[in-house]
Amino acid sequence: MSDTKIFLTGIKPTGTVHLGNYIGALRQIRDISAVHKTIVFVADLHALNIMHDANAVREHTYEIAAIIMSIGVNMDNVLLFRQSDVPAVCELSTILTNVTPKGLMDRAHSYKAAVDRNTAAGADADMGVNMGLYTYPILMAADILLYGADVVPVGADQKQHVEFARDIAGHFNTIYGNVLKLPDAQIAPDAGIIPGLDGRKMSKSYDNVIPLMANSGELKKKIMRIITDSKTPEESKDPEISTIFQLYKHFADAAEIEKFAEMFRAGGMGYGTAKTILYEKMDSVLAPMRERYEYLMNHRDELDSALAGGAEIARKIADKTLSRVRRVTLGKK
Repeated sequence: MSDTKIFLTGIKPTGTVHLGNYIGALRQIRDISAVHKTIVFVADLHALNIMHDANAVREHTYEIAAIIMSIGVNMDNVLLFRQSDVPAVCELSTILTNVTPKGLMDRAHSYKAAVDRNTAAGADADMGVNMGLYTYPILMAADILLYGADVVPVGADQKQHVEFARDIAGHFNTIYGNVLKLPDAQIAPDAGIIPGLDGRKMSKSYDNVIPLMANSGELKKKIMRIITDSKTPEESKDPEISTIFQLYKHFADAAEIEKFAEMFRAGGMGYGTAKTILYEKMDSVLAPMRERYEYLMNHRDELDSALAGGAEIARKIADKTLSRVRRVTLGKK
């Protein structure tokens, strides 16, 4: 590893992981793990504020663990575990609740978005808002602070989570002394908007996603469903406004990208041919990951072993932090 900085990220097991997740976040985890100690936890406790199906939470947890272990991360540098396998996070979250101003939670993006939706619908502002959603940033702060993370890679829209962790740690340290390390956010490189099958941002809410670990047949079917304009094969096409080309750019090298762009501009290529080229490129990149993923999902004892081993190490780190917190807050030795 190049230095001793600790990077940390959590992934909620709330649905199918798709190409947008891979391009926007998972590849960054892979790249960071090549040179840095990286803590990756499956945030199953966070999932509970919107999911109440234990079987679904468990299944998605396995899927995320298998994906992390399949996309080329350096597992020698990665500490992978379930959030719920480290009980200290709940205790630290409870303690942090007592130093966190209510006004901070009122400003949380997730809470404000729920209130705005309710207000727009003419409903009570807090309809459907549970305390898990409202105090979500406190549990997230506990996730970050418990392991002494130096850097938390996030998208620009998630920067507030790290800012809140710093604010909460600051309130705690003002009262009790310099106990908790203040983390820094690292804004992920802008991958741009990852288009879905209909050209809009790839999102489960739009039902326009391509699952990351779709089998070869499903992948091809999804790609062939990409919506295009009515230009004939003979006509020149603008690659910069093509969903096909925008997806291709994330899987090809510079020379391949330039060649494909020229094929669009030159004319003589129909969208069916372009989709086939995209499928073949994507499948060549994803096939090794998919093979490893399918193996792990069929050998869950290996996933259990990896998660349990990671949790054992994570608990030791967490307990050291919690011991310091208990000493200054409760007088426990």
